[in-house]
Amino acid sequence: MSKRVLVTGGAGFIGSHVSDVFLANGWSVDVIDDFSSGKRANVPAAARLHEVDIRSPEAARVIADGKFDVIVHLAAQIDVRKSVNDPMFDASVNILGALNILEALRSSGRGSQTRVVFSSTGGAIYGDLAVPPTVETTPKEPDSPYAIAKLAVEHYLSYYTRVHGFDTVVIRFGNVYGPRQDPHGEAGVVAIFCGRLMEGRPLTIFGDGTQTRDYVHVTDVAEGAFRAASAQLPPIKRLDDRAFNIGTGAATSVIDLAKSLLAAVGIDAPIEFAPKRPGELQDSCLSVDKARDVLGWTPRITLEQGLGETYRFATQSKRPSHHP
Repeated sequence: MSKRVLVTGGAGFIGSHVSDVFLANGWSVDVIDDFSSGKRANVPAAARLHEVDIRSPEAARVIADGKFDVIVHLAAQIDVRKSVNDPMFDASVNILGALNILEALRSSGRGSQTRVVFSSTGGAIYGDLAVPPTVETTPKEPDSPYAIAKLAVEHYLSYYTRVHGFDTVVIRFGNVYGPRQDPHGEAGVVAIFCGRLMEGRPLTIFGDGTQTRDYVHVTDVAEGAFRAASAQLPPIKRLDDRAFNIGTGAATSVIDLAKSLLAAVGIDAPIEFAPKRPGELQDSCLSVDKARDVLGWTPRITLEQGLGETYRFATQSKRPSHHP
């Protein structure tokens, strides 16, 4: 019998790569997605798709009936600026959506048999006072409703584990980039830069470009999620006991990112600057020693390699638009 995983948000950028890794490892994969941002083309053909909202009774039924070995919960409202403008909507998706999963497991009595892997944020949860590279036990000072919701869910998971005997693990991502990331909407800067290069426009940097991020390739992230799903893990006594940063441990400034991308793709495009956006962290970089020591996971794809591959994917997947 192959093991079963449910990937919520499995039609999304990260979720589709996570689905691919589980399939490659012989698992049977179910996907929940409401296509509010995910794409049908991202769902692997071998996966079973449930087109439902993560907050819905239908989603709860899929979870209660599914007898899944693992649930990787990626479905989320991911736009930090949207969370600032509409914290109630952000909380309804990011907190109530997670609680819908946890309560479905509790009521079905499968809380101890199904491992819940939750995607949190290493980029936003620690806040601007944290000294990079940030370790998992760093005090949390989230600066956006999005990050507050992610931290709230981490506390819920910790509670369900200690009180109800659940099996949970948290992976805190750095700034994820790579193929299938949408250059529109709340996208990562790499996808936005690739989109601008393809349109022959200059690269725009908000602020002076010295702000740093930990850019981690999506296939490394997907492998991290798989390791978190399948590794032997220590018991939970405190919030951070089963939390793992998934990044590279390297800080890259936005200006260096822009230059590295131009060098990787061999394009000479101008770089322009715009005013800094409010609420943006200055520096973010994650220590990934714990993931290496406990999960046996290390990032494999260098930034240069990943940037070139991401740009090639973006140019190949750009379809000519047909106007009637």
